[in-house]
Amino acid sequence: MSFVDRRIESRPTRGEAPFGLNEVFFSRTDSRGVILAGNYVFRRVSNYEWEELLGAPHNTIRHPDMPKGVFKLFWDAIQSGQTMGAYVKNKSKDGLHYWVFAVVVPCAEGYLSARIKPSSKLFDDVQGLYAKLLAAEQNEDLSPEESAERLKSWVVDQGYDDYRQFATKAISEELIARDTGLDNEPDQMIVDLCQTLDNAKTLVGETEGLIKDFDAMHTIPHNLRVIASRIEPSGGPVTVLSQNYGAMSREMSDWFAAHVMGKDSNFAVIEAAVDDSLFVECMVRVLKECDIQLQKERRILGEMDMQGERDLLAQLVSEQLERAGKGLDQVEREASRIMHACQVMHRHFLGLSSTRVLCKIESARLPESGETLADIIDQLGVFQERISQRLERIARLSSEIRSLER
Repeated sequence: MSFVDRRIESRPTRGEAPFGLNEVFFSRTDSRGVILAGNYVFRRVSNYEWEELLGAPHNTIRHPDMPKGVFKLFWDAIQSGQTMGAYVKNKSKDGLHYWVFAVVVPCAEGYLSARIKPSSKLFDDVQGLYAKLLAAEQNEDLSPEESAERLKSWVVDQGYDDYRQFATKAISEELIARDTGLDNEPDQMIVDLCQTLDNAKTLVGETEGLIKDFDAMHTIPHNLRVIASRIEPSGGPVTVLSQNYGAMSREMSDWFAAHVMGKDSNFAVIEAAVDDSLFVECMVRVLKECDIQLQKERRILGEMDMQGERDLLAQLVSEQLERAGKGLDQVEREASRIMHACQVMHRHFLGLSSTRVLCKIESARLPESGETLADIIDQLGVFQERISQRLERIARLSSEIRSLER
């Protein structure tokens, strides 16, 4: 009895095809989606013979439950040269089904798709979404383009900027859930990148809050000047100091907005770069496991060149790791820029604080200044403290992002 014969597995008559959480499989197609290669698990799960798979269109295994909008989104991405990930329900030759999370990367004038078995909580939400999209396609006669737009709208409603960001979240959640399900040690690089991505998102929120604090503070020096004009001669010391304070705070907020929150915002660059690096790191993990799976199988793969497929996987891993490394280098550069910006802002704050103290001293010398003037100056102190704390949090987050080890 051959090695393959000994591994023949019994299959249920309906339901899910046998596909273990510990398994991975891949297939490679040309640019039209015609299958050129794959591994044994792919053949076994799909229940086709090699001569039936090789040369066949990849949609041979497409399940009728899959919304067309998903494939529209998928193909638009990979045909433009991007890597992409998605949940997919496939159909085997004997009518069984199997769910995968697939990552696809352009290669060798075609595409390589690597799959793992999904098991995260996010997967449950996606199954419900796909059912609704399919019903809408059938009942409302939605085109694939319209269905894809609904999918993208759902993604945004869930709090993601776009589908690619959702795909990053999905593949990282799937690999973390998979490690948990297999009692494996967590992939520390993936865990660290997930934390870094959370820090990058928090960083954006802190900076937006900083600009709002500056905007709110701008009215206080104006109110200070109005009150001072009533109780001191024109051009008096409190008026002059409040004018200086207003000009300095405006200059600081404009500088920060231009250098940090402008169209080339390094905050936005950091979030996008970390997100891409996390997706690539997860994809590399799956590709490496495909190579390990291929080594374990050592089966006859039809007319395919096993070593050639392993060499291609190794090449893809190398290329994607280089891409991830460049992304993380960019993250470190941008985080350094933010830390420098915070240092500049702190130096400016020393001058701002000194002006506020002088303003308070001068207001105390004025006759009938009352509590209103002192209260307004105290408000400036509250805003300064709030802004100072934000700067400290921004600097801390930037430092944590920079400390990510590769």
